[in-house]
Amino acid sequence: MHINPYGTDPVLLAVDLANHPPADLADLVRRCDEHAMSIESVGDGDYEGCRAVIDAWLTVVDAAEVSERVDRLNALLATHASYPRVTDHTGTGWHIHYRESGATLAGQLAVLILTGTALHLTERGMGRLGRCASSDCERVYADVSRNGRQRYCSPRCGSREAVRRHRAA
Repeated sequence: MHINPYGTDPVLLAVDLANHPPADLADLVRRCDEHAMSIESVGDGDYEGCRAVIDAWLTVVDAAEVSERVDRLNALLATHASYPRVTDHTGTGWHIHYRESGATLAGQLAVLILTGTALHLTERGMGRLGRCASSDCERVYADVSRNGRQRYCSPRCGSREAVRRHRAA
């Protein structure tokens, strides 16, 4: 069985790249590899292109209203994704692509992250992306919890905030 690569994993990659921006192109490629992303090609503009993709994705994360989130995501999908197509370009099994063949690394990241985000939000809930609720943290999280109530980027931030509330009481 070939699992659809446009699910949770690309959203978690986006969170990782947003919270810990890659130092350079080599770091970006290494991190994509760590997230099991199959890279077709790497070019000179891919590092800057990736940064632009993550900055654009963060506008979706930071949208104040669901309708605004959807509008921003749809606009980005219209810019980066193409019609779905079936492919076996890597010889590992048939799967769906939402991009043209031969896309740059930044182009691949854009489609994976944006399509993954669309699937994540529509399958899990439109509020399942956000910024950490801790008063001293601005990191991003993608809520993949069972109950859908994540508000902190990590248990550490949640614990620190609980301690603050306790001490303030």
